[in-house]
Amino acid sequence: QVQFVESGGGLVQPGGSLRLSCVVSGITQRSYRMSWYRQAPGKERELVAAIMRSGDATNYADSVKGRFTISRDNSKNTAYLQMNSLKPEDTAVYYCSARFCSGSVCYGDNYWGQGTQVTVSS
Repeated sequence: QVQFVESGGGLVQPGGSLRLSCVVSGITQRSYRMSWYRQAPGKERELVAAIMRSGDATNYADSVKGRFTISRDNSKNTAYLQMNSLKPEDTAVYYCSARFCSGSVCYGDNYWGQGTQVTVSS
């Protein structure tokens, strides 16, 4: 059974920072691409950032480039999202996701965490 423990969300003022963590169990995390998605009220879920298995390839939504950094520690089965210069439009529920990949090709469905709320407001 795949389980996620997400943490680090909360209320922060504009311009502030938060670091989200996602600990995964039940899978060999180093074989999975790890991603962070977010969903704001009334909007569709969108990809924020993704990192491939070895951590040498990442991609980001244009809206967060230069402000957010995704990383992973396979020895701890953990993925992180460092969020700096936060804006009110970053307010959303942030979800951790894992998808099995072989090399650069990924297969099957995503596994999903339960989500953590991030609110950016003064």
